[in-house]
This record gives sequence, structure tokens and C-alpha cells, in this order.
Amino acid sequence: MTPHCCEAMSRRVNVRCDQHDDPFACPDALIKFSAKFQEYGLIIHDGGTSSSTIAFCPWCGRRLPESQRDRWFDELERRGIDPWEDAVPSEFQDDRWLTALPRD
Repeated sequence: MTPHCCEAMSRRVNVRCDQHDDPFACPDALIKFSAKFQEYGLIIHDGGTSSSTIAFCPWCGRRLPESQRDRWFDELERRGIDPWEDAVPSEFQDDRWLTALPRD
């Protein structure tokens, strides 16, 4: 489980609703966290699955981790995997791929 910047962020990222299985359908769900990209976003409740990426925590003001989205795509490309056409390995579905890479 990813440690978040503060308790308030942890609570918001981990909101569980007994009425909605999908956080995009739940009006109490405010924050989406993508472990594989290390991205936080404000959920846009418009009937879809959109979110607006944020760089700072709305509660404590700390800078959030830099997105790893480009690095994720680069690593898949380096391995010859097309995420739009090929099966993406399970370790790339969460943050395990980051811990397996050599440090820069």
C-alpha cells in the first residue's frame, strides 16, 4: 500500500462506499490515486471516469510525487510491449514495476 502525504489524503484516497462500487459514481469520492503512475487527481463527477491531475495535496499542501506515466510507457516500450495491443504484465498494474527498476 502506498503511503500518502497525510492522514486526510489517505482517508480520501481509500474512501469505500456501501452504495457505489465505482468511485466515479460516488459523490463522496473526491481523489483518484493511480499507483502505477503515482498520480493523484480530483475526480470529475460528470458520469465518466475523468480526473484532473493535481501536484499538491488539497489538505496539507505538500507537493505530491512526480507522475511516472511517461516512465511507465517508456519501460513498456523498452520491453517491446505495446500497452494498447499486448497484455501488460501484472507488475505494471500497480507500483511493483517501480520498485523493480534500478535507481537513476
